[in-house]
Amino acid sequence: MQLVTVDIGGTHARFALATVAGDGSIALGEPATLHTRDHASFQTAWEDFARMQGGSLPDAVAIAVAGPVGGEVIRFTNNPWIIRPALIPEKLGASRYTVVNDFGAVGHAVARAGDEHFVHLTGPDESLPASGTLSIVGPGTGLGVAHVWRDGQGAYRVQPTEGGHIDFAPLDSIEDAILARLRQRYRRVSVERVVSGPGLVDIYEALAGMEGRAIQPSDDKTLWQLGLSGEDSLAAAAVDRFCLSLGAVAGDIALAQGASGVVIAGGLGLRIRDTLLRSGFAERFRAKGRFSELMGALPVKLITHPQPGLYGAAAAFAAEHLS
Repeated sequence: MQLVTVDIGGTHARFALATVAGDGSIALGEPATLHTRDHASFQTAWEDFARMQGGSLPDAVAIAVAGPVGGEVIRFTNNPWIIRPALIPEKLGASRYTVVNDFGAVGHAVARAGDEHFVHLTGPDESLPASGTLSIVGPGTGLGVAHVWRDGQGAYRVQPTEGGHIDFAPLDSIEDAILARLRQRYRRVSVERVVSGPGLVDIYEALAGMEGRAIQPSDDKTLWQLGLSGEDSLAAAAVDRFCLSLGAVAGDIALAQGASGVVIAGGLGLRIRDTLLRSGFAERFRAKGRFSELMGALPVKLITHPQPGLYGAAAAFAAEHLS
C-alpha cells in the first residue's frame, strides 16, 4: 500500500510518499522539504505537498512530530503549529493515520535499518546488539531522546522520551561558565539548551566572555559554518565543546536507560560526523567514574540513513495498521 509520511521538526517539515510491500519492506519516494516558518499551519503545508504531487494524495498518513503525542491537541516544542489528530480525516482526507513522536519514528528506523546505515563512533566496532536496549540521542533544533528494546528474535518496542529536557550538568569550569550564562536567561537549564543546534550560540558567547572578547552577535547557522570550516578559531572551540557535551549527555542517557548500545541521530549529528570522530566525544562518553569500563564496552553508532524520520514514521504506521 501507499501512504504519505511526514517528519515535522522545529525548522523543517519533510514529506514523502512511502510504499509498504507485502513483506513489510518500506520504500520512500523523493522527499520534499518545506520550511515551517513559510506555512501558517500543517494543513497548508500538506496542501502544498499535494500540489507538488499533482493534486491528490493517498488516504493514509504517518506523521512524526517534534513534541509529545497522545493528547487531543499536539503542540510542537520548537514551532507554532498544532495538530488535532481527531480532525486528520476531515482536514487531510486520510482515513487511516499514525501520529508518533519524531524520535519514536527514529527509534523505528534504528530498529529496522541495516548495518549499512550506521557508522562506528566509539566502543567495540561491531553491529548493534540484537537484544536489549538501544539508546538514541539526536541533536537538531532541539535534542531528541528515545530508546528501543529488542528481543533478539526480530521483535522490538520503541519508547520516545523527553530526555532532552533533563538538567544540564557541567563537568568543568568552562561548562560552569556556560551554565552561568544560560541561568541568567532561564530558571532551569536543560541539556537541550546546550546540546542542540541553537545551543552553539551560547557556547560561543560564553567562551568569548571568558576571554574578554568583543564579538558581533551571530546566528547558529553561521557559527556552525565558521566552526566546522575552522575559519573562526573561537567557533571551532565552541563546536569542540559541543561535541564534548554531546558525549557526556549520550553517556548519561545510556546509563539511565541501561543501554547495550547507543545511536546518535538527528540531522546535526550526521552533519558533524567527521568532527565527532576527531573530537573528545568518545572520551566524555566513557568518563563515568566507576562505570568507565562498562561505557567503553558499549558500541556507539551514528545512523546515516538519509531520512530516518520519514522511514521510521512509515514503519510506525505499518506496525500499527498492517502487522
